[in-house]
Amino acid sequence: MDVHGSVAEGFEPVRDAFVRNFEVLGDRGAAVAVYRDGRKVVDLWGGTRDAEGTEPWTEGTAQIVRSATKGVAAAVPLLLHQRGLLDLDAPVGSYWPEFKTGGKERILVRDVLAHRAGIPALDRGLSAAEAADGVSGAHAVAAQQPFWEPGTEHGYHAQTYSWLVSELVLRATGRTVGSVLAEEIAEPLGLEFWIGLPETETHRVGRVAPVEPPESAGMLRTRPRRNVSEAYADPDSLTRRAFAAIAPLPDENDPAYRAAELPASNGIGTARALARFYGATIGVVEDGARIFTPATTELAAREHSAGPDRVLVVNTRFGAGYMLHGPASPLLSPASFGHPGRGGSLGFADPEAGIGFGYVTNALAKSVTADPRAQALVRALKSALSAL
Repeated sequence: MDVHGSVAEGFEPVRDAFVRNFEVLGDRGAAVAVYRDGRKVVDLWGGTRDAEGTEPWTEGTAQIVRSATKGVAAAVPLLLHQRGLLDLDAPVGSYWPEFKTGGKERILVRDVLAHRAGIPALDRGLSAAEAADGVSGAHAVAAQQPFWEPGTEHGYHAQTYSWLVSELVLRATGRTVGSVLAEEIAEPLGLEFWIGLPETETHRVGRVAPVEPPESAGMLRTRPRRNVSEAYADPDSLTRRAFAAIAPLPDENDPAYRAAELPASNGIGTARALARFYGATIGVVEDGARIFTPATTELAAREHSAGPDRVLVVNTRFGAGYMLHGPASPLLSPASFGHPGRGGSLGFADPEAGIGFGYVTNALAKSVTADPRAQALVRALKSALSAL
């Protein structure tokens, strides 16, 4: 496998793990990047830009990152909060009056970010066109009755997070999540990341495809617990319904889907952008700036939800818009905050180690929160840091 890019001295274990992902774990095309204390120390890419193609992945190749989008999108409401434009302790309905129906009057903005709003699914799933039109999703979640008393429990809002966050930002600012991200975060930091892919950037985005782990992966082909398997298999379970809020599932290679703004699921970017973004949430990155104040960084990483997840059927932990380190989604340390993407992608920050990390892939596995390829890279990074 020809791997391109560079690693700083001491971070060679990350390169070794990245190569092994192709040789053993079935990666087709991927990239990984790491920032440490604001400086880029890993920037690697390899394979093909299309999961089923032959054209090489290049330095500028970008990919859809599925739910790793949520971590980038969460920076928008947190930045608004930091500027005094969005109160996390205010009821959602104070910004969005139509939302105050069916027992949702007391749902706070903070509950939305921490997956405590009780609206992870819809009584009727939206079509891909409805999901992307900027109107139907907001109408659907405003009309939806909660599946549990809001604020008392948490459950992963796999798809509905898109419309909840989008509408809150729109009501608070008159702007979309994608436009705020582009103008206030991505452009100042030079990030190759979009929620709502511009037509001018379509040429650089590879095609994704589902893959099965190869036999060479051996014992790494883990079997989920029975209750988890049953939840995903049962069409009436909250788990299945949450992931089926868009039904049938959209074609993630469709230009129309990629151009839509769905902050839960369709962000597109490079590993370098993810790593630089997370580096900028905890400090100043080289030739750039800092996104969050120290107080906002602490808010992002502070535990808001923990324990049994009503949707994922495992124990999860969430901060304000970010998944936190835990058994369901192991990151670098208990201080880490970020977000995985179903199928492989991962981005996170670790304030104690000064790390911003990003991994993207076009080979979408069946993993939800702890992909073996991403985890191999995190373990290699941890090993490298311990030896420095």
